[in-house]
Amino acid sequence: MEEIREQLKKTIKNLYDIDFDPDFTTSPESINADYSTNAPLKLAKSLHKAPMQIAEELNTELGANVSAPGFLNFTLSDTFLNTAINNLSDNFSNAISSNEFNGKTVICEFSDPNPFKVLHVGHLYTSIVGDSISRLFEYAGAKVIRANFGGDVGLHVAKTMYVLRQKNIDELKIDDIAKCYVEGTAAYDEDESAHAEITKLNKEIYKINSENLHDSGLAKLYWRGRELSYDYFNDFYAKIGVKFDKFYPESTVASLGLQKVQEQLEKGVYELSDGAVIFRGDKFGLHTRVFINQEGVPTYETKDVGLIFTKWDDYHFDKSVVITGSEQLDYMKVVLKSIEQYAPELVEKTNHLIHGLVKLPGNVKMSSRKGNFLKAIDVLNLIDEALESEYHSKDNKVSLAATKYAFLKYKMGGDIIFDPQESVKMTGNSGPYLLYSAVRAKKILQKGNLKNASHEYILASEEKNLIKKCLEYKGVLKESVAEMAPHKVANYLYELAQAFSRFYENCPVVGSPEEENRLKLVKIYLDTMTHGLNILGIEIPEEM
Repeated sequence: MEEIREQLKKTIKNLYDIDFDPDFTTSPESINADYSTNAPLKLAKSLHKAPMQIAEELNTELGANVSAPGFLNFTLSDTFLNTAINNLSDNFSNAISSNEFNGKTVICEFSDPNPFKVLHVGHLYTSIVGDSISRLFEYAGAKVIRANFGGDVGLHVAKTMYVLRQKNIDELKIDDIAKCYVEGTAAYDEDESAHAEITKLNKEIYKINSENLHDSGLAKLYWRGRELSYDYFNDFYAKIGVKFDKFYPESTVASLGLQKVQEQLEKGVYELSDGAVIFRGDKFGLHTRVFINQEGVPTYETKDVGLIFTKWDDYHFDKSVVITGSEQLDYMKVVLKSIEQYAPELVEKTNHLIHGLVKLPGNVKMSSRKGNFLKAIDVLNLIDEALESEYHSKDNKVSLAATKYAFLKYKMGGDIIFDPQESVKMTGNSGPYLLYSAVRAKKILQKGNLKNASHEYILASEEKNLIKKCLEYKGVLKESVAEMAPHKVANYLYELAQAFSRFYENCPVVGSPEEENRLKLVKIYLDTMTHGLNILGIEIPEEM
């Protein structure tokens, strides 16, 4: 399809001197064609011509066929498909390669857990999606920096420390920290004296961090909790196969944020209000938010200001992608709108992507503040239990495939229902189903004798459909990169696996008269599936 797209683009350019990127869809059965485009309909207004006239003019050059009200329909011959699949077979990597981001730097910020709190299912989701988006940019030639931003200072730390200091725990563990955060939040909300003490602690902790103090009992407890949190994060990321190139604790960007906000306070971007520094978002149809509180402590907003400038100083990025939960949408609009007033070029390079909530079947609402949330490790344990229940065995690659695909198959933005039992099924739209299909292809190749020689022959319909689906992959990747949409790769791979299943059921390979050609097609299928699964961060096992 990409070859046809390029031919049509050139024809449109030659006939009308217009740069136009046409859309293609699979033709409906009534058309009796493989692919259709509505390019004549889209060009009609700018060319001041009837869509059918444009379709006929293009058809004269392309040899397609025309249907009302202005569609071009293309049928792929066996000769075309044989040639295309042989070209793909000769050098798969080059055939699907992209250089769109060659020489460019992309920084992807995701996961963003706060020390002194445990990783919840939202962190797992954004870690998986962020890693896959990073892989898409790497495929397109970019130098990608995976960044992780977290609050090592702030009110949540003070709430946790308030309870930790009272309990005097000898062997501090991450679960202790999580419980203390829940208790500290309740105390802050319900007890006036605790509220005042936590507010005071917040300022003390900020000083301990900014001045690198280590002598007091509070300082020692703070640094121990911080170290324990980061060790815990790193262990979990290693477990799910996600790496980070740069960690940005909030404390490391707060001073630059303060500097920028104070500079722009003098220039009128920010304003004083009751002893605090605010940005009047209401002037732009947004919320008004505090950037420096009455105690002179920078808020999350100011730290995010410091972060974007720190990332720019570190990498001079061409694109910055920030992935957060949907609840951060309005917040980030205010932060970016404030920065836009004095550094519009940085905001222009920044893309804020959001994801919804992850829910278990039954739609139970969970909250880390109340302590009834689903921890990230709980998700992995639920998948392991489902695998054990379904197949009486566990495999780390299969478990990770089930987990990652369960999240990546959904378009980002809306809430998703995470069903562990459905995620491990070998027969549905799941990661294990894709792995099983790939392993089956491996077994066929091991039994056959793959040769380079091939000849043109009449293709079975299932064979033709599998070839067409393989040829669509480069276009899917192009769309996925442009839209930062891993779900398009995931959904494509499911359709590809279905096409392979129909091919496997109807087209004998090993021992058939067309063994060498069909083995080549199986190899291309496996190469495509392997590459696509890699984009999703999924590795194919040897056995299943």
